[in-house]
Amino acid sequence: MSKDRVTEDEQVDLKDVAPPLGIAKQQPLLNQIPAMRPEVVESRITTPMPEKIKKKVLTKQEWTFVKEFVTGDGEVTLKEAARRAGYKETNLEYWGRRLTDPHRSPHIVAAIQELRKELAVKHGTTFERHMKDLQRIRDAALQAGAYSAAVAAEYRRGQALGTIYVERKEIRVGTIDSMSKEEVLKKLEELHNLYGQEAKTVDVQAEWIQEMNDAEKVRKGLVQRTSYTPRTGVLRRLAEDRSQATAGDAGSVDHGAGEDSPR
Repeated sequence: MSKDRVTEDEQVDLKDVAPPLGIAKQQPLLNQIPAMRPEVVESRITTPMPEKIKKKVLTKQEWTFVKEFVTGDGEVTLKEAARRAGYKETNLEYWGRRLTDPHRSPHIVAAIQELRKELAVKHGTTFERHMKDLQRIRDAALQAGAYSAAVAAEYRRGQALGTIYVERKEIRVGTIDSMSKEEVLKKLEELHNLYGQEAKTVDVQAEWIQEMNDAEKVRKGLVQRTSYTPRTGVLRRLAEDRSQATAGDAGSVDHGAGEDSPR
């Protein structure tokens, strides 16, 4: 392969195999190595390592690099970890790549994985540890007189236990628009059975309304009393009222005849 057709990644690989020390004219090449992307670094340091590789002892400088890189996970770059481990300033990118290469430094990658597991166990949480930490916080708050914080810590302990404070939630999802025709009919039938028979509709006729109005007037004394006949639904005057009216008409006729008679 000609030198003109070497890609950027291939150039990085060529620089990786270059010795970190020795010829002075190789130093500028080492300084030009670009930083690896985080996902590339993660894929390199998570490569499974054989058990025999894990038994190899690290040097003090290598172990310092491992501790700085793992404890500063997400914040410390490979270059910064190499700087803190004491590697030369001109070779930091090179050493960051080399020390995390599972093929060239498998024992260091295995050490990184092992330390990560230890920290995960140390900083992880379990039910027992959670309850113990809350108890410690509660006791410290009581000693400091922060009773609200102590009550809050004890409340969280009860919540974590799950048998003291029980929170109930009811979430209903869906409307009648999302129901099928069969579901709507079934729900209507359930409501019908729950609340009884349907109310009957009463057909009110005009003469009934008039009768009710007349009855109200009689009650208030606005008209003479009447008798209501339910069978025919007609208001009839009492017999005495009719007789009085007839007698009055007869008296008027007699009085008129007396005036026309000669004296």
